Amino acid sequence: MIEVADLTKRYGRTTAVEGLTFQVRPGRVTGFLGPNGAGKSTTMRMMLGLDRPTAGEVRIGGVPYQRLHDPLRTVGALLDAKAVHPGRTALNHLRSLARGNRIPPQRVREVIELTGLRSAARRRAGTFSLGMSQRLGIAAALLGDPAVLVLDEPVNGLDPEGVLWIRHLMRDQAAQGRTVFVSSHLMSEAALTVDHLIVIGRGRLLADTSMTAFIDRHTDSGVRVRTPEPRRLRDVLAGAGITVTDHADGGLDVAAGAERIGELVAAHGVPVHEVTRNTASLEEAFMRLTADALEYRAEPPGGVRR
Repeated sequence: MIEVADLTKRYGRTTAVEGLTFQVRPGRVTGFLGPNGAGKSTTMRMMLGLDRPTAGEVRIGGVPYQRLHDPLRTVGALLDAKAVHPGRTALNHLRSLARGNRIPPQRVREVIELTGLRSAARRRAGTFSLGMSQRLGIAAALLGDPAVLVLDEPVNGLDPEGVLWIRHLMRDQAAQGRTVFVSSHLMSEAALTVDHLIVIGRGRLLADTSMTAFIDRHTDSGVRVRTPEPRRLRDVLAGAGITVTDHADGGLDVAAGAERIGELVAAHGVPVHEVTRNTASLEEAFMRLTADALEYRAEPPGGVRR
């Protein structure tokens, strides 16, 4: 488990992270979300001992990263896919990491196969595309078969097959009981991969909750109903104190659960052709929560704000 306690980082008068406290538990994929400049990269660097906190601490398996005896066997990390000597081949890069961390040579071959690098293993890292560099970085993170994975934007540069692969990889690692902590700007991808969310803005914690609870809390939910007798249905629902609004497609948006609507239309004999739950998106919920925490805000096309 990763434990973050009152974590703060200041650079002069600038506070990048302020009083963060949360836990990343094993057995699930935890997403780390926030706008640009929110402090995500700084937090992840402090987790790995690359930046020293101004206050607070991070413990991995009960101890700070610096006190881990075999860090690569405990924590696998990908922060910068291009942080590899460009003159080294992928194979030699992984072999050097394995030797320095007392990892058996056969493990190098295993992660090369796992990440799809076999045909590029003897190519120099400096010739790799961003997607291939990402695969090499993930191979290095997996090399020690660690209990904890910390991944910063792992799908950057990956093609659709690669995105699907890393999605299944993270979920598989979590299913095996590992702790998986991943940052992402791609809301659609996070929605398909993540079980639990840590959301920060301007260095502060905004949410620590399950994916489902996050979306339900920060979006409007309800049910879309289509009926040949909209006026009659509107009267029935209004009589039960339920708010109804017209939708552009001719249906009705109803602020109630499908079960309650079913009971009312059955009791009053109102014909209904469709009852569909409005499904809110992670992106919508994220934008609502972080609207006041944006450090960088672009002007909409035409200069008109909505």
